[in-house]
Amino acid sequence: MSKATLAISVGDLNGVGIEIALKAHKTIKELCHPIYCINTKLLLDAAKLLNVTIPNDFKLQEVSGDFTIKAGVVDAQSGRYSYDSFISAIQLCEEKKADGVVTMPIHKEAWMMAGLEYKGHTDLLRQHFNADAIMMLGCPEMFVALVTEHIPLRDVTKVVKYKMLKQFLLNLSRSIPKEKVAVLGINPHAGDNGVLGHEDMRIKKAIKSVNRALGFEQFVGPFVPDVAFTPHVRKDFHYYVAMYHDQGLAPLKALYFDESVNISLNLPIVRTSVDHGTAFDIAYKGKAKTLSYINAIKSALTLKVI
Repeated sequence: MSKATLAISVGDLNGVGIEIALKAHKTIKELCHPIYCINTKLLLDAAKLLNVTIPNDFKLQEVSGDFTIKAGVVDAQSGRYSYDSFISAIQLCEEKKADGVVTMPIHKEAWMMAGLEYKGHTDLLRQHFNADAIMMLGCPEMFVALVTEHIPLRDVTKVVKYKMLKQFLLNLSRSIPKEKVAVLGINPHAGDNGVLGHEDMRIKKAIKSVNRALGFEQFVGPFVPDVAFTPHVRKDFHYYVAMYHDQGLAPLKALYFDESVNISLNLPIVRTSVDHGTAFDIAYKGKAKTLSYINAIKSALTLKVI
């Protein structure tokens, strides 16, 4: 069987993404045919700063742009280039020249400085494809799908309504149809049957409705959030649904920071990513770890388009 081709968007060049791509290339090329979305000039600049040699088989998709790489600096030009690299990778998939996209980390403030309206990769994908993309992060030991992502905490209960959550769970089921999923409550003690808020009653109603539509109990809950990630619960569940960003990602990163990946579900293309940021504090110091990236590549190779 021939290897799949994956388009690699290089992320913010002021961060660790390009170091990881160069450092892991020997391993990655054994798994797939990577195409790196960066132009020759900027790649040479990055390699010089890293004091490394570019592999002879480092295949590029030339993405126009020219600026000075500033290690560890939030910069509009670097932010814009990370966007352009990502769009180039998406286009390779749309043109059937790549089987999936794997992304290095962007910096959201740099995107804002560049005048970009998107809050991140998943938000862009959602609008680009007009699809309800789902952000799921984790590793085989534990995956967490997020109902809400990059919104203020004060807005979470305004967004998580019965119909919205029901559709979210149905979409998630299409991507992981056979997995049991633990659904977290939104309030302390999952609301204590309305004592600490009525939002969890909506969650319970949505779970029951979806399970009835599916014909089996795929979704279980709502679980009390402060015990949902304890060992006695995790032994029965590898998949979770969290109502907001930090509710799910704080325990995930405490347990599996280096191994985790970011996966976009419910899209017409495959997209995975490292589950860490630009790490500006160690940019171009040779300290970046490659495990999350390698796992993101492996995850992309196992996914199928819905």
